[in-house]
Amino acid sequence: MKKQKTLPGAFAALTKDARFAGTYEVLVPAPERARPHRVPLQFPTQESAESWIHSPEGKDAIQELLAPARK
Repeated sequence: MKKQKTLPGAFAALTKDARFAGTYEVLVPAPERARPHRVPLQFPTQESAESWIHSPEGKDAIQELLAPARK
């Protein structure tokens, strides 16, 4: 039996954009992309970004980003 490839869930990472140095962003892996989607929000701490991921607002935003992949 062939193992089904699963993607990791959304995660928080330090922002690479120098304009927002010292902040965190949320990245959402998608099956059709080599790079994860970036949620267009900045968070002051990793904890606040991870908290947003699990909030109702965050779950809805992540679902919207992944919706085209499920069609």
